[in-house]
Amino acid sequence: MFRKLFRKTPLAWLQISRQKARLLVAIAGISFADFLMFFQLGVRDALFDSQVSPYSTLQGDLFLVNKLSDNLQSVKSFSRDNLYQAAGIDGVASVSSLYIGQATWRNPENQTSRQIFVYGINPNRPAFDLPEVNQHLDQLKLLNRALFDRASALPLIGDVPTLLKKQNPLSVQANDYEIKIVGLFTLGISFSAEANLITSDSTFLRLFSQRQAHEIDVGIVKVESKASVERVQASLQAILPDNLLVLTLDEFTARELAYWNTGSAIGPTFNLGVAIGFLVGAVVVYQILYTDVSDHLSEYATLKAMGYSDAYFIGVIIQEALVLAALGFVPGFLLSNGLYALFKSATLLPIAMKLSRATTVLMLTIVMCIGAGAIAMRKLQQADPADIF
Repeated sequence: MFRKLFRKTPLAWLQISRQKARLLVAIAGISFADFLMFFQLGVRDALFDSQVSPYSTLQGDLFLVNKLSDNLQSVKSFSRDNLYQAAGIDGVASVSSLYIGQATWRNPENQTSRQIFVYGINPNRPAFDLPEVNQHLDQLKLLNRALFDRASALPLIGDVPTLLKKQNPLSVQANDYEIKIVGLFTLGISFSAEANLITSDSTFLRLFSQRQAHEIDVGIVKVESKASVERVQASLQAILPDNLLVLTLDEFTARELAYWNTGSAIGPTFNLGVAIGFLVGAVVVYQILYTDVSDHLSEYATLKAMGYSDAYFIGVIIQEALVLAALGFVPGFLLSNGLYALFKSATLLPIAMKLSRATTVLMLTIVMCIGAGAIAMRKLQQADPADIF
């Protein structure tokens, strides 16, 4: 089949390259469409990745969460007594709790206010698998001590790492309460907050005075090495109230992604942008190929009268579509890489080119071009050689 498509005479290439200006317009249109799709998918994935980055650092096999907690930004508390229930299940090695809240941060350089995430952990049983955090656990045991995320949006939050070199501990304010920064760690900003703090659970409760100590946000369960995670999960779900979920790390992460992809406006908005880019490219390719078919209609009619079938002409159009797809994809790919670098430096969100995304856009480009070519071919298929001459 492919030998028939790509014959010795490169008819498809000769046709689309005959008018250089038209070819450049087609490449520019497809590149713009690819660029738009890359941008929409890249920013969407960066937002998703930033939201789930804390999950990858959690130390645990199973996680207890309120059913109403579908994302970290609006986490709902539940009773610590439920976590103690879990500790008594056969196969559970240890349990720990995690508090999560959003605080108003006072920039130590200009006193402006921003929203940040605060995580409260038990220093004796840390929730995060972060070496930099574990090095400062003894300091966190002291009241009003905290660790600051060096990957925060420093221009807006304040250059805490530099200030900390000059003054350690560094006095700052969160929720109009003075605490001291005693060290740094690296986690990264998210769509919900521009910085992160990690404190002890005792300090967390001072920052959020309205919270009760027995109201935790996430219960973390470590399973014994010889025990089955699935069996322990089923046992926990059987004894815990219906308002609690027992999730593996993958399920916990997927719940957050599902919220941002379908439960908020983020996913649909960026998916619509991808669809618009696809349609823009399809229209451009259709116009180019339709014009090309119209310009060579008499030549096509001659070949048709000589006995060439519609399948032959479809093959030629498919070749033209594939060539345009390849020529338009390359500059779109390169421009998108440059945009990703600029976007990352400006927003600090984790955006980068992924093989899966490049493959997706390439496939969309091929479908876009072939689909547009198929529509353009209808003019030729409906044409009667006798009418043309």
